[in-house]
Amino acid sequence: MHNVVIIGSGCAGLTAAIYAARANLKPLVIDGHEPGGQLTITTHVENYPGFPDGILGPELIDNMRKQAQKFGTEFKAGSVSEVDLTASPFKIIAGKDVYEAKTVIVASGASARLLGLESERALMGHGVSTCATCDGYFHRGNPIAVIGGGDSAMEEANFLTRYASRVYLIHRRNEFRASKIMIDRARANEKIEFVTPAHVEQILADGNKLVKGVRIRHAETNEPSDIEVGGVFVAIGHTPNTIIFRGKLEMDANGYLVARNGTRTAVPGVFVAGDVQDHRYRQAVTAAGSGCMAALDAEKFLEGHAD
Repeated sequence: MHNVVIIGSGCAGLTAAIYAARANLKPLVIDGHEPGGQLTITTHVENYPGFPDGILGPELIDNMRKQAQKFGTEFKAGSVSEVDLTASPFKIIAGKDVYEAKTVIVASGASARLLGLESERALMGHGVSTCATCDGYFHRGNPIAVIGGGDSAMEEANFLTRYASRVYLIHRRNEFRASKIMIDRARANEKIEFVTPAHVEQILADGNKLVKGVRIRHAETNEPSDIEVGGVFVAIGHTPNTIIFRGKLEMDANGYLVARNGTRTAVPGVFVAGDVQDHRYRQAVTAAGSGCMAALDAEKFLEGHAD
């Protein structure tokens, strides 16, 4: 029996673990299918408070993990395949192991949708990114490409014009899923060039294994061409890691878990933190903040339900 089981080991989960462990709750963290979350594929983090010179994403996660362990957090590798939240104690199944918990903090995060290119995966963190607010600063004065056709792509393209000399907005169709106001705003921006209809066939690297361009194929002519860019931002959305909670916890239309009154869910004793419930901010610092809140909420719940 565990006081707190935390599902996920990114910024939200590890911060929740630090706070729960310092409250002597002896939390258990189940790492998940992507231990460390999205920061593990971020090379340099410059906007996390307390690091004026920046810090590598994996190093930041490693520091958080060591801090949680220092205070008594237990870690288990593996992914949760099933949960039973119908009654307390809750049951969490990961592989062949079954864990019982008085409270559960769901911090399983969200995964950025990717194009599925081998070059995209190889260059992730080396010029390929899924977060403009995280990495746009590194591309000052360079041309960059944004791939996507929804509101998030338009928003990221506009944001990136603060830094880039040129932003190529590449979309496979002439029509966009984005709202008219977002499309109009992007079209009115002189730094943004629409490249449609075209799809990206390959992300090109230089001798230092950094992004130097994209190879696209024009849908109408079937002709390939290369565009020289220093960075590629994939903006085709995120998928919250919530499949195992369908029908068990409240979700919005896009599958994100719903938090009410802080980090609480409709199931007493179950709390949510980080990108699994945040489709708007998706920052390391906001994930960490909600992880802190979830741990404090869980601690308060346990105080009120002491055996």
